[in-house]
Amino acid sequence: MDGHTRRRHGSRHRSWCCTFNAPPPSPENPHLSQHYRTNNNNCKTKLGPQKPDSLSKLTTSISVPNSPQSSKSELSLVGRMDPRRILSPGRVSPIDHTDSLEEDRHSSHATPSAAAVDSLPRSRSRSFRAKIESPDTHSSLDPSRVEGEIGGAYDVRLNLKRKNGGVMVLELSSSVLASNSEVFAGLIAGSAGKKMYRIEVPEVENLGVFKETIELMFEEDIAKRLVKIGVNRAIDILEVSAGIMFRRGVSSCLKYLEAVPWTEEEEEKLRSLFTRFKFDEATSRDMLARLHSQQSTGTLQNLARHLVSSITTCSDANARNELKSLVKGLLCKSSVYEKEQLDINKEDFYAVCQSCMSELHNLFEEASDAIPHERMTRKEMGKPLIARISKQVDNINFLLEILLDRQMAEEFVDLWVNQGNLLKLHERASPMVRYELSRVSAILFIAMGTRKLHCCSEARSGLLQAWFGPMLLDFGWLQRCRKGLDMKALEEAMGQTLLTLPLKQQYALFMEWFRCFSRNGSECPNLSKAFQIWWRRSFLRGSETHAVESR
Repeated sequence: MDGHTRRRHGSRHRSWCCTFNAPPPSPENPHLSQHYRTNNNNCKTKLGPQKPDSLSKLTTSISVPNSPQSSKSELSLVGRMDPRRILSPGRVSPIDHTDSLEEDRHSSHATPSAAAVDSLPRSRSRSFRAKIESPDTHSSLDPSRVEGEIGGAYDVRLNLKRKNGGVMVLELSSSVLASNSEVFAGLIAGSAGKKMYRIEVPEVENLGVFKETIELMFEEDIAKRLVKIGVNRAIDILEVSAGIMFRRGVSSCLKYLEAVPWTEEEEEKLRSLFTRFKFDEATSRDMLARLHSQQSTGTLQNLARHLVSSITTCSDANARNELKSLVKGLLCKSSVYEKEQLDINKEDFYAVCQSCMSELHNLFEEASDAIPHERMTRKEMGKPLIARISKQVDNINFLLEILLDRQMAEEFVDLWVNQGNLLKLHERASPMVRYELSRVSAILFIAMGTRKLHCCSEARSGLLQAWFGPMLLDFGWLQRCRKGLDMKALEEAMGQTLLTLPLKQQYALFMEWFRCFSRNGSECPNLSKAFQIWWRRSFLRGSETHAVESR
């Protein structure tokens, strides 16, 4: 057999890269170079030095089926690739072409039920085609006996078929597969006596992940390999390992994943994986502790109240603003955590609101000299009064925004309307201080005018009767000290809110605005547009209706 003489390269043992586009010229099989250039333009395999017990025979082919006969062509493709097999990185040795073709002809007529499995999870690949023997057969399988009977170490041909039609063929040792995977051990034991075990895995999601999982069976230290692979790939390998019952791989992946941080995407993948697979409790206990909280709903609600209370009592302004942004993003329904929204206790929030209003009332008493200096603590006297009032108003608005987002702010309107003492203190306080109260009213007006807050007519009327006048007085200071307030939106919302009242009440309030605007001009909100609508509704349309009724 001159054309199939095995050649050795002596000391020139080196790794090489086979692109399958243009293999090295071979005098034994010159026609294969052209065959690989035309049929395998998109398949590349990088081979380097490996250990003796690693994967030493790997045949990779990519084909896309175009007809119902694709399964036959995919199996026969392995036979066409037999004349050139990569036995080790650095040596290409021809194999008897006649024997290999004869072997493939016999194997192609074998019943497929003896060569496939039907137990892999349907998430990654559908399932093997044959029934798996009991895992107890693994204990009766002697890998050394299998190798001795077959006469070669590479006696398993694992045919992986991707969902979109790609194919990857791995030639492996049955002893390694049987000693690492209970699924493959059952298949090999059930097909004992054959020269070549043929196992097919259909509809594989990712051929590369499956191949890497098989390669880990040949690794002594899987953890080191996982560090190079990364978290996202390790999760995919964990899924394949669990499907083929590769326990050493499962254990190594769980230990590695538990010790590293996750992104939110990786955490979601792990949650989904743990709902589809049941892992050993001793191995997965630490992972489950990171994925699932054991806190009850009542504990989480108390935590929300504790967080809010801590923010309202925080003394550092920068830290308080940062924590407000954080907690608001967690508790508001519009946050990125909307899928797992926490139900908060409305009474807890209103209790904190009442506490802030009581503190605000005391501060305005101090501002009007209603509190003797002897009753003031050293801590209170250490900070400017304006800063302390502004802090409490910020706290109230922070709580109000969360209640508005949760559609729980209807009761807050009644609470704010009933602050009669604050209204009296507002009249006696300095304009530099009193405008802070109108910042709370502004949030309520904007919420009503933009249809985010739905209240009954009595609540709207009470709010405007109580706080519309103070808003007219404080509007100039609000323009100078906006503190994030949109003044154009406030003017528009005040007009819209006024127009929701009965026309008789609108008349009194619009007349009050008209007198204020004629005296103060830009120091007063411009409600001209709403005033025109009120005028048209009250007089023009009314006269037309009266004329129609008269006729």
